[in-house]
Amino acid sequence: MITRFSPDTVHETAGYHHVTISSAGRLAHLAGQCPLDLAGHVVGEPGDHAAQTAQVITNCLAVLTAAGASPSDVVRSIIYVVSPDSHVLSAVWNQLNASPLAPAFTTASTLLGVASLGYTGQLIEIDLTAALPD
Repeated sequence: MITRFSPDTVHETAGYHHVTISSAGRLAHLAGQCPLDLAGHVVGEPGDHAAQTAQVITNCLAVLTAAGASPSDVVRSIIYVVSPDSHVLSAVWNQLNASPLAPAFTTASTLLGVASLGYTGQLIEIDLTAALPD
């Protein structure tokens, strides 16, 4: 149902694939998941990318499950991180890839450093698209 590959005519990647092809008939387009707890509050101390990343992972797993999908069904991910620092971006990427959500990032994936996100103090957001299993 999902084919992932990187042609040898482009650079090697940090674990993701340049191309993801899905033959799925249905896709789940999930809203950007924010580092909000059940009460709707941004988690962690100011500037705590790790705590916010952990909450976003929890939220992504919850919405994937609710959609009837798993991380391995993800065909596209976009990760937004408030930071211009490549070390911070790498730390978030490494935390994501050490988590149960890691299979989501083997597909076509984009990691962006951005100036700000929607909630005051928010440092990370993840958009996922999943191919729903038959």
